[in-house]
Amino acid sequence: MRIGLRQPQIIFEIGQRPNQEDFVYPSHPEGDERLFILCDGMGGHDKGEVASRVIAEEMAHYLHPRLKEGEVLSDDLFRTAFEFACERLDQKDDGNDSMKKMGTTLTFLCFHKGGCLAAHVGDSRIYHIRPDERRMLYKSKDHSLVMELYMAGEISYSEMSTSKKKNVITRAVMPGKENRVRADVVHITDIQPGDYFYMCSDGMMERMGDDELVDIIAQNTSDEEKRQQLMEASASNRDNHSAILLRVDNVVAEEGDGRFMGDEAVSPFNALLMRKDEEDDDVTVTMPPSSNRKPMDVDDDSTEIIPPANTEKTPAQPSPQKADGPSKTRAWGVAFLWALVSAALAAALFYYLL
Repeated sequence: MRIGLRQPQIIFEIGQRPNQEDFVYPSHPEGDERLFILCDGMGGHDKGEVASRVIAEEMAHYLHPRLKEGEVLSDDLFRTAFEFACERLDQKDDGNDSMKKMGTTLTFLCFHKGGCLAAHVGDSRIYHIRPDERRMLYKSKDHSLVMELYMAGEISYSEMSTSKKKNVITRAVMPGKENRVRADVVHITDIQPGDYFYMCSDGMMERMGDDELVDIIAQNTSDEEKRQQLMEASASNRDNHSAILLRVDNVVAEEGDGRFMGDEAVSPFNALLMRKDEEDDDVTVTMPPSSNRKPMDVDDDSTEIIPPANTEKTPAQPSPQKADGPSKTRAWGVAFLWALVSAALAAALFYYLL
């Protein structure tokens, strides 16, 4: 399978924030680019932008010389590149508490011989849209607290966008973690000319729903005009908002394409399959055990992270002894045992004297 893309359209806006923590790779894509990464950093000034830049640039740096034209990007190669970038981020951790709070989301797309590998961490999103049919084929499932609450039936679908907890994410790439966060990976092979792929930070969807996004993409306008409409729709957004809009120009089938099986339509990471019919009592959903940990405080109110469980190895501590000595129960037991021993000795001595 050979996939031709039109010139990518990039949106990179600061919003009403004092600094830009999003990072887009490549910032000035060429026509033959096949690798796209968008990260939304968090942790405040001089921290979030470090995490987002390091993860995006280091993954690209690792993959470019290893991903040859006409080859498939395997899961193993992707995860090795991700681990490589995480190690580079670890090196930015200088032990300062503020640096330990920095982190980033990740969205990743790579078009290769086998189709497209899509991966994400956090609440930045990937969409696959077929404008001719005015529908989405894929929408990445957010790693967020409101998604967990929705899947648990504690809030409705519409309440997810208005909840005060919508800025709390449950998964992020952070330095200094013994147990690495895992990215959700989806393989997409149902790709047709005219399809669009859209990667964006959560700031882009601050005031835009999925239906409005599809309406803009489905219009009979140029890609540049679509970009302008997306920018106009998000012009007043508070958060940093960045996006990459990709249009599939052509798809050439090749011998052996049948061996690449896509899981887009059935993937548990496809948020389109997670939406419940709220009037259908027969619908059942499952979710991972919820965390009782409180969100970690960060320097701004854009995004909070529920920190992972502590993985640092600490030696077991001995049980503390009470200052006032043994308990009363233990003392009575010792006295009773001593009385039995004394009685036995006395009986033996009496028998011997007789």
